Amino acid sequence: MSRPNVLVTGSSGHLGFALMHALPSLGFCPVGIDIKPCETTNYVGSIADRGLISRIFAENPSLRHVLHAATLHKPHVGSHTKAEFVETNISGTLALLEEASGRSGDDKIESFVFISTTSTFGAALSPRPGEPAAWIDEAVVPQPKNVYGVTKVAAEDMCYLVHRQTGMPVLVLRTSRFFPEQDDDEDRRAAMGDANLKVCELAYRRVDIADVVTACECAMRKASEIRWGKYIISGPTPFANTEESLRRLDSDAGSVMREAVPACEKVFADRNWKFLSRIDRVYDSSKAIRELDWKPKYTFQEVVELLQQGKEWRSDLSVKVGKRGYHARPTGIYTA
Repeated sequence: MSRPNVLVTGSSGHLGFALMHALPSLGFCPVGIDIKPCETTNYVGSIADRGLISRIFAENPSLRHVLHAATLHKPHVGSHTKAEFVETNISGTLALLEEASGRSGDDKIESFVFISTTSTFGAALSPRPGEPAAWIDEAVVPQPKNVYGVTKVAAEDMCYLVHRQTGMPVLVLRTSRFFPEQDDDEDRRAAMGDANLKVCELAYRRVDIADVVTACECAMRKASEIRWGKYIISGPTPFANTEESLRRLDSDAGSVMREAVPACEKVFADRNWKFLSRIDRVYDSSKAIRELDWKPKYTFQEVVELLQQGKEWRSDLSVKVGKRGYHARPTGIYTA
């Protein structure tokens, strides 16, 4: 058996579970930590437990990469305190950063990849009706709206601080939606069927989990060259970053979608699917494609083609991961 060379945090969750299953086929040998026992988790405990984190690095001297996906998420805002968010998302990240950056010589860490979120942009994502859709790239300044966003921004800043002080290569991936659960907004859930909505979202605010995995792989391979960077990881948008296009997305998003990808009109009609009447933001992942050599497969255009052929529009990995849940006991939306 190969010696572990990648530490995956949050290995029982959606992305961690996917990474633990996919990394071996990509040439890596992962070891996982999570607070929840699972077949993909080798160490059960908190990332904020400095003693445990130190022991993991000591017991696995062959580790060269850290994929830090463990976090308290938006669905935990109503069930966990702000102090708990700080402990996991900030203190836990600091423990991992310091233990990882403490390695030296032949044992030094070659990449630390922090899985952040587009939720960090917060208020910047929600222009009022009548205003153009917001074009979101890495230059947009975060305006977090809740403790989840606040602690993820703080953790990103901690990543930069440790990188600057130690030289450890650190890349931040701000991922858009990849969870399989229904939307947490009642109006969006009522507007159209779940698959219909998720396919639409791939054009501007969603990414297939298999593409997130390949983004992590690209980040690990490119980190030593890039050293530091932040990247939006979302399905490539077919929309243009023009004033006319962004204004039309506010008032007639369906027409813009049909013009950008003409084949979607018949595909949607055949399924009695609807088009969104309004899109308020568009995530631009072109920097990740350009600098990380990331090649996302499940784009809106590709998914429309799969549907046209009568095939499954989700990746096999997405189907395999399924719904991992966010709480020990179901508490409503996001938690099935």
